[in-house]
Amino acid sequence: MPMARSATRRAAGSQEHDAAPVPTIHDVAIRAGVGAGTVSRVLNRHPKVSDAVRARVTQAIHDLKYTPNPHARQFAGGRSYSIATVLPVVATDFYLRLLTGLEDTCHAAHYDTALFPLLSQERLARLLTPGSLVGQADGLVMVTYDLTEMFDPSATQIRQPVVLANAFTPKLDCAYVDNHLGGRLAGEHAVTRPGELYAIWVATDLDALFSTRVFKDRRAGFHDVVTAAGRSIRHEMFTRYDSLAIHQAVCALLDDAVFPCTVFAAADQIAAVMLDEAGRRALRVGEDLRIIGFDDHPWSAERGLTTVHQPVGQMGAEAGRLLLSRLNGYSGPPREARLAPHLVVRATA
Repeated sequence: MPMARSATRRAAGSQEHDAAPVPTIHDVAIRAGVGAGTVSRVLNRHPKVSDAVRARVTQAIHDLKYTPNPHARQFAGGRSYSIATVLPVVATDFYLRLLTGLEDTCHAAHYDTALFPLLSQERLARLLTPGSLVGQADGLVMVTYDLTEMFDPSATQIRQPVVLANAFTPKLDCAYVDNHLGGRLAGEHAVTRPGELYAIWVATDLDALFSTRVFKDRRAGFHDVVTAAGRSIRHEMFTRYDSLAIHQAVCALLDDAVFPCTVFAAADQIAAVMLDEAGRRALRVGEDLRIIGFDDHPWSAERGLTTVHQPVGQMGAEAGRLLLSRLNGYSGPPREARLAPHLVVRATA
């Protein structure tokens, strides 16, 4: 048995001796004819590297099959190469689409994203305390809710570059969809349909602390067009964004509705519940009941839903690009990426 163990050790030692050496950043530098610091700047996507040098370093990395050590990069550059994303919820079509755009953009720049759902005031307070994971990230993306309006940044852990997605403030870089325009588009289509007009809105104030203008802006745009057309909304419903509350609101509206009518459901998820309920009530969608949604999720086309399309994935990508430019040295005034929605007419209206 001792001889067998000795033979095993010799074989393992032989394999280690014969293995090709792992290339280092210095090997890449020598092959590209530059210094190790230049290689590091290329890896970190530093803007002050010429295209020709960047191309040589990139080719050397490819030729040597060099893989950067993220821990070494963090130690050398004082960065975590992580982006903290604070958002209301995760498991909805809207936020999944937004996060995909954001993560793809950040990943291409070698940054990881960490998600922090808000859920409550208490959780937010923990997230913003000194030493929290949010504070250790290189940058922060706030989704839907502008936390700087709720807290004094000097009294919290918000020290890094910040971008706001799905909302607007003149104080920060923002990427958002023009919800007022989206409401107007829905209204312009709705007023051409016969019968009464109805609407179901999402009550988005999670509590006294968290509030957003997203659905308020959609409602304002819709009302502007309806009023200008000399029409009126017979009844409006407000619902929390959970399945039970949405179903209750839809049933209450349909119980009292005068047909034919058109309903603007301010989110596709509400429109989907209304389609299901219309089927149970044997209502003819597109004739007795016309439905206009807002979002244009991938499944909306399969259900023939007329809806306002918003480029959610592009919004996430724009938020990522704005933040990466801050991390790469941009220190100018706040910028905005305002994205325009458009109406997609299908069978429901």
